[in-house]
Amino acid sequence: MRYTDIAIIGGGLAGSTAAAMLGRAGIPTVVIDPHQVYPFDFRVEKIGGDLQLARFASTGLAESVLRSATLDGENWIARFGHLLDRQPSRQYGIMYDALIAAIRAEIAAPAEFICDKVVNVATSSERQRLVLSGGEEISGRLVVLANGLNVGLRRMLGIERLVTSVCHSISIGFDFVPVGRPAFPFAAMTYFSERPSDRIPYITLFPVGNRMRANLFTYRPADDPWLRAMRRNPVETLNAALPRLRRLTGEFDVAGDIKIRPADVYVSTGYRQAGVALVGDAFASTCPVTGTGTDKVFTDVAQLCNVHIPAWLSTDGMGEEKITAFYDDPVKTECDAWSNAKAFDFRQVSIGTTPYWQAQRWARFLGYLGRGWLRRLYSPPAAASAARPASRFRQHPHAADRV
Repeated sequence: MRYTDIAIIGGGLAGSTAAAMLGRAGIPTVVIDPHQVYPFDFRVEKIGGDLQLARFASTGLAESVLRSATLDGENWIARFGHLLDRQPSRQYGIMYDALIAAIRAEIAAPAEFICDKVVNVATSSERQRLVLSGGEEISGRLVVLANGLNVGLRRMLGIERLVTSVCHSISIGFDFVPVGRPAFPFAAMTYFSERPSDRIPYITLFPVGNRMRANLFTYRPADDPWLRAMRRNPVETLNAALPRLRRLTGEFDVAGDIKIRPADVYVSTGYRQAGVALVGDAFASTCPVTGTGTDKVFTDVAQLCNVHIPAWLSTDGMGEEKITAFYDDPVKTECDAWSNAKAFDFRQVSIGTTPYWQAQRWARFLGYLGRGWLRRLYSPPAAASAARPASRFRQHPHAADRV
């Protein structure tokens, strides 16, 4: 039997971040994950915005981890084939496996990583017992369940999932490359849907190393033939859905694999139990269109590791009343409610057809247009040009390779 204070199940974004934070705090911790090197996973591909970066900073890891990411510096906002604004931007592009590797590099004693799979878990108000597939057993004061979409261990504890919106949205990821010229004219761009009938809220283009990455979002059922068309003929399908996008990008191609990920919106039930705390997607999901899933992870782990775990370890036991304090934490509950509301509001403002939602779309369009006009009015052209980083994205050598 191996003894520790905190046993974290799952070494993705939430679990690895929590392990690194607890190790820095001097709290004996083990994080268990079956992947020694995290494999490619189409999940978080960028971190950005003042609020999200502030939440990342609250973990104490942002400065070191973001050295592995690519800062865009400026983001074009566009719709109907027109450039509305050139916003100063703090978006950092990084593939999910590289992000996890950078966070795991920050895990230090007394925290440690165990490459194995948890096959059994038993909890109580005192100590928790884990059994690994290799036969090892771990006893910890607290189990942090951070294994994302995996439901097996949660059901073992009687924790179920309530789906509030099936296939709420679908995310599509691919590399976006210029054709007939060496580079794109922008460092990053967010291009909003031209018609609600296309069921596309936006496509975002952003740098990851020397690649231009595209994340396209859609509100369609998982069996929609449009998704097969997008996989087989991505350029033609994208041009049909966003016909004026090429006014800004020029001719483009799609390189490499196309990743398609449907997302349900759900929340766990029966989770108020002694000895175990759920964080990130293990507790509740949100819609990837909003980009708030990362906010929820950083908020969960920051509140749990900075506020609650140190207080819990200062007294005996790990009863339900302690765990409840985390779930009722006002910072956590506010972030959860904000993220969930945004998931449904963004869907309606993108595809809603009532006069109210049509007015909301036009208000957003005019808001971006007005801010862009004011920025051009008060920013000298030379200064604005100097602030934009030079584009470094070249034509991909395998632009014709599609999946």
